[in-house]
This record gives sequence, structure tokens and C-alpha cells, in this order.
Amino acid sequence: MTPRLARLDGYAALLTGAGQGIGAAAARRLASEGAAVLVTDLDADRAARTAAGIREAGGTAESLACDVGDRAAVGAAVAHAVDVFGRLDVLVNNAYADHEDAPLFEDETDEMWARSLDITLTGAYRCSRAALPHLVASGRGAIVNIGSVNGEQDFGGHAYSAAKAGLASLTRTLAGHAGPRGVRVNLIAPGTIRTDAWAGREDSLERAGSLYPLGRVGEPDDIAAAVAFLASPDAAWITGTTLRVDGGLLAVNTGFRAAMTTDPETR
Repeated sequence: MTPRLARLDGYAALLTGAGQGIGAAAARRLASEGAAVLVTDLDADRAARTAAGIREAGGTAESLACDVGDRAAVGAAVAHAVDVFGRLDVLVNNAYADHEDAPLFEDETDEMWARSLDITLTGAYRCSRAALPHLVASGRGAIVNIGSVNGEQDFGGHAYSAAKAGLASLTRTLAGHAGPRGVRVNLIAPGTIRTDAWAGREDSLERAGSLYPLGRVGEPDDIAAAVAFLASPDAAWITGTTLRVDGGLLAVNTGFRAAMTTDPETR
């Protein structure tokens, strides 16, 4: 694997939910820049395939099944990364749970709400708690949380949005706590990203793309590039921030502007 840059040469990283989509793209990108990566996922086979692909491309990768809802499993994953790589420099909290909203808010169940928050928010808390001592010891530790534009604006998904908003808040408070210990904590807020979650709904993606100022939805590699930046020394003086990687969605209301434009040729 020929690195794009050598920013992460000698680094070790642990990624959750990295068997596919954004997590897998981030694992590949970190490895391409020199990091040894532990690919974790609830699905062991998915994690193994991602890690194998990285090794085939010349990178360093191991895989492990990990349920971020299980404190013991999280502790074992962190311990495994340190045991195999000798250190831990980067944690990428990408695992999440989601479900379709009930037609009426009052029909939402406690169980579905609790699972979304437990995996998406509390899972990141569990992983950060287990990893923090090792990130401190590395002298260059970084946590990159994968949030969402849903944490900042209504795009549907009550529990998912609440969990992502909570993750943004945790990013800020943990940055304040960990900063004096030499660990940076940041969050990326992606817009719509073309992942397997959209399989069979390509028409929806095309319609969504027209609402983005840059004219398209995002790709997993768009987010992976931002992960690599925030994990690297290039972001050495950045902590507690939310980096929107959303094609301008939250900055520009493209649909409203089009609706208010009277000249069709300027829409």
C-alpha cells in the first residue's frame, strides 16, 4: 500500500463499526497513511474482510469482533490493539444504531430509543473511557467521533439525532478534560453518505444530491479523508470542534433558494 502521505507512520488506531461504509473507508485511509489499524465490528466476518483488504494492499491491519454495547468487549478490543501494536494513538468512534421512527412520536418504544442511544452515544463513551489511558501514554492521542448533521438540524430520526447531538456534546466536554493530558477529541458531522444503508434507494440519493450546494451526496472516502486529518499531526492544535463534512448542506438552504428564485434559468 503506497501511502498518500506518511502522516500516521508508526501510529496505531482502533476503529469501531469499521466492517463497511464510513468505518471501512476510514480504516483503509489511516492504513494508507502508515497507521496500523484494528478493524472492529459487531460482525466479525465484515471486520475480517476489511482488514484482509488492507493487508492485501500492503497495509497493517488486524480485525476483531466487538459489541460497543458490552463493556467487557470494549475493554478486550482496546487491550488487543495495545497488545498487537504495542500502543494506541487513535480511536475512531463510528459504531451506531438506528431505526425508523414510528409514525407517531408517542408510539416510539423505550427499547428502540434505548438501543440507539446505548450504541451510538454510550458506546462511544465506553470506548473512549477504555482507550483514554493508552491515548494519554502515546503522547499524541486523538479521538475522532463520527457524528451527523442530524445532531444539528432536523432530518428525521428522533433517537439517532438525539444520540448524535449528545456525541457532539461529549466531544466538547471530553476535549476539555483530555486536552491537558495531551489527547485531542473532535467530531465529524457527515451529511448524506452513499453507503450500503442506502442500497436499493438510489433514487432517493439522487434527489438528496440535488439539495446539496456541491451537487452530490458524499462518499465514504470524503469522511475518511477528514478522519485522517483530525487524527494526524496536521490537526495538532484542533480539539473540541465539530467539522462539518456535508457538502454545504447546513450552510446553504438550496431547496429554499430554488423555491424563492423566480427566474428558472438562475435556479
